[in-house]
Order: sequence, then structure tokens, then C-alpha cells
Amino acid sequence: MSQEQEKNYLENGEGFASWFFTVDHKRIGIMYLWAIGVFFIIAAIASFLVRFEHLTPGQTIMTAHTYNVLFTLHGSMMVFLFIVPGVAASFGNFLIPLMIGAKDVIFPKLNLYSFWLYLLGAAVFMIALAAPADTGWTFYTPYSIESGANVILITFGIFILGFSSILTGINFIVTMHKLRAPGMTWDRLPLFCWAAYATSLLQVLATPVVGITLLLLIGERFFGLGFFDPARGGDPVLFQHFFWFYSHPAVYIMILPAMGIISEVIPVFSRKPIFGYKAIAYASLAIALISFLVWGHHMFVSGQSKLINVIFSVITYAVAVPTAIKVFNWLWTLYKGSIELSTAMLYSLAFIFLFTIGGLTGLFLGALAADVHLHDTYFVVAHMHYVMIGGTVFGFFAALHFWYPKMWGRMFDEFKAKIAFVLIFIGFNVIFFPQFILGTLGMPRRYFNYAPEFQSLHQLSTYGTWIGAAGFILMLWTLMRPLPGKAPGNPYRSLSLEWSMDSPPGTFNFDEIPTITEPVYNYGTKIEEES
Repeated sequence: MSQEQEKNYLENGEGFASWFFTVDHKRIGIMYLWAIGVFFIIAAIASFLVRFEHLTPGQTIMTAHTYNVLFTLHGSMMVFLFIVPGVAASFGNFLIPLMIGAKDVIFPKLNLYSFWLYLLGAAVFMIALAAPADTGWTFYTPYSIESGANVILITFGIFILGFSSILTGINFIVTMHKLRAPGMTWDRLPLFCWAAYATSLLQVLATPVVGITLLLLIGERFFGLGFFDPARGGDPVLFQHFFWFYSHPAVYIMILPAMGIISEVIPVFSRKPIFGYKAIAYASLAIALISFLVWGHHMFVSGQSKLINVIFSVITYAVAVPTAIKVFNWLWTLYKGSIELSTAMLYSLAFIFLFTIGGLTGLFLGALAADVHLHDTYFVVAHMHYVMIGGTVFGFFAALHFWYPKMWGRMFDEFKAKIAFVLIFIGFNVIFFPQFILGTLGMPRRYFNYAPEFQSLHQLSTYGTWIGAAGFILMLWTLMRPLPGKAPGNPYRSLSLEWSMDSPPGTFNFDEIPTITEPVYNYGTKIEEES
């Protein structure tokens, strides 16, 4: 073994250049993690201010225009700069080669180029804040065409981000096809890799649609092409069709990797093999396929034909089937397990609870009669956040705690991390559960002002942001101050391949490519403690 091979990936080079020009998938994953973390904090601060504004009716701390700018900033930054690239780009980059027994992704330079494109798109996005958009994160026409704000610049930034997403997806797909270790057959592939594979297919197939849509929007603004502007004979509903054809699969680009995380964490801390491995794996592909067919349920009140509305409603119910398969298999894995309530496990259990609420309330919105009443109310806001935050972000936090020793070679204070979890969990539900009631009562979303009868629920929702913010600050404090001493190579006694090496991993992952002789997803074998 050479001296370079003996170094872990954190020690192999120091300084800005050693990181910014690296082709090590682990370092690229860590850089994604830091970048998306920064944008998450900015987006969270914007949402905190938006909720604070709703403490009282009328103006509390900002004008109506500032309010519109902040919720646009929050939505677009959270979706395009954090949630879409979040788990896939950070943990996907770090873990996929380790899990399949490879020394890197198949196109290391393309991987670095994808990260640079992400930074470029983010930089263009941030420059656009000099004259920030107030259209909402969906950029609906015709207002986005007529607005004097930097809508075009911000959408161009998102266009660049799309290339990063596509290239990352291609890299992961080819890596999993070509670089699996000997014996790592498809029916032995870790479930996180199955989820990442389905996500990558969505990234490659769906992202070009929103890219073309944003290009048409730019052409509309500068050249008066007339695709979406009714004043020029265009159809603004056409923009909605294009946008949601991408954005509904994008929901699963956000959630599928988090589902993969839960499928890795639950068996480890239940001391049982995952129940229904193939069902969970194929359910990921089924979700990816059906997600392309349900975009019209966002547009039930847009003037679509009754027949099309019924078809989209039925398909919306159909996408719940593979999702339910995953949930029931996770619950059956927990049944009679030797459950350890680690911090990662707590976030995983919270994921199942919160995502189930988000999924079931999505079925309410898929019912035609109910959607007419609930459309564009706070019910939709609550549903979306139970899926995206209760699902994706809680899954992200589970991964952050589960693979923390693997990434950094250190342990964190579990007691403080659990306190942070309790605060975040309580805060989240206090924020968003009242919004289901607000929406049912008819409170429209995106409104700067509201009637006095809604004040108590708005105040309760705002108080929840204070609880959640306290928990998030404590979580950051805990993770930024690890415990002294080196972490064990496999502190959770997992049988998955990434835990078979030192923590943190060496520069080239494996001295020799391993040969897989049995399923590495089988966590059921009791591993006796060393005497």
C-alpha cells in the first residue's frame, strides 16, 4: 500500500485548490453538502421572516412587496438549490461508489464539472437577488413575463442548475451499470442505490423539459415569441403544463433518495433484514414511472376537460400504491425488531409518520371535489411541507446523523442531538398542522394579509418556527462540535459495504475491489460484540 493510499480522503491535500479541483467523489459530496447547507439556512431564514409577518393581520415587519419577494426566495431557493440536489448530489456522491464496491464514479471529471455548474447556477441565482423576483417559485405567466424584476436571470440560473442535475444523473446511472463490484448483482444492490438510480432516471428525463420551458420564457421576455403571453396569442396554461410535467417528477427527485436513506437506517437499528427488499426496489422504479403521468392534478381548476381531470385523479391515486408498499415494508421491518432509538432512527421514524400525513393529504387534493375547495389554500402549503420537509429534509437529517462517523471519522453527542430532534419535530408540527385547518377554513396561500378570524392559527404556526429554529441551531451546534477521539470503523454494526472500511474512508476507498458473495443489505445477522 502506498503512502497516498494510507491517507483518508480528508487528509489527502490541504487548501482551497485541493478541494475545488478534486475529482474524489467523497470530497465532491462534502462540497455539495456544505453548499446546499448554506442555501438551506438562507431559505429557512426567509421562511422565518415570512411566518413572523403573519403574527398579526396587516403589516407586521415588512411591506407586501417584500413579503412576495421573500416567499419567492424561500420557495425557489429551497426547491432548486437545496431539495432537488440535496440528498442525491451530496450523499449520492459520497456513498454510491462505497456501497457498490467502486473506487470512484465512472466519470470523475464530469462529476467535478457538475459541481462547478451547480455553483455557477447558484451564483447567477444570487446575482438576480439585486432585483429579486416576486412571482412565487413557479414563475407563472403572464406575470413573470410582465414583471420588471430579475425573473429571467433567476430562471437562467435554474436552467444552468438543470445541467448539473442531468450530468449527475448520467454519472450515477452509468456508474451503477458499469462499476459494481464482482458479485454485486442488481438483486444485491443496496436500497439507497436503487432509490438513487430511479432518481437519476428522473433527473435525466424530466429536467430537460423545465430547461426548455425556461428558455421559452426567456425568449418570450426578450423576443416576444408569444408561447405563453395571451396578449400575443399565447396560452399561460401551456406554461403550467410544461412546468408541472417536470415539477411533479421533481417531487420524487426530492423524496426518492430520502426513501432510500430510510431503507438503509431502519434495518440497522431494528437488527432485522429489510422486509420485502425486491418490492421496495421495484417500487422506486414504479414511482419514477408513474410520476410522469400525474402532473395534471395541479391544474384541476385551470379549465381542463372533465375527462382529463378524472384520468389524472385516478393516476394520482395509483402513485400511492408503490409509496404505500414502501411504508408497509418499513413498518414490517420494525415489527418485533430489536429497536435502538438512535438520533438517525428517530429522524427515520419521524419521516414515516410525517410523510404518511403528507401522502394521505395528497390524496385529498387528488379528489376532484375536495381539490376545488382546497386548491391554492394553506392546505396545499401544509401538504407540500409535510412531503418536502417532513419527508425529504427529515430523511436528509437522518442521513446526516447516520453517516456522520463515516464522513468525518468522529462521533457526535447523541443526547444533544436527540434534544434537537425533539425540538425540530415539535416545531415542525406546530408550524404546519394548523395550516391544514387554515386551508380547510378557506385561508388562501401567498396572501400578505388575512382576516382576523385566522389570527390565532397563524400565530400558533409562527410560534412553531421559534421552536424549530431552536432545535435546528442546537443540531448545528452538536454536529459542528464532535466528541473527541476517532470514531469506530463501524459504530452501528451495519453489514453494508461502506461500513467495511475505516472511518473516514481512504482516498481510493478500497485497496482491492471486493468480491460480493452474499447480500450486503441483509442486516439481520446478529453481530456479536467483541469480547
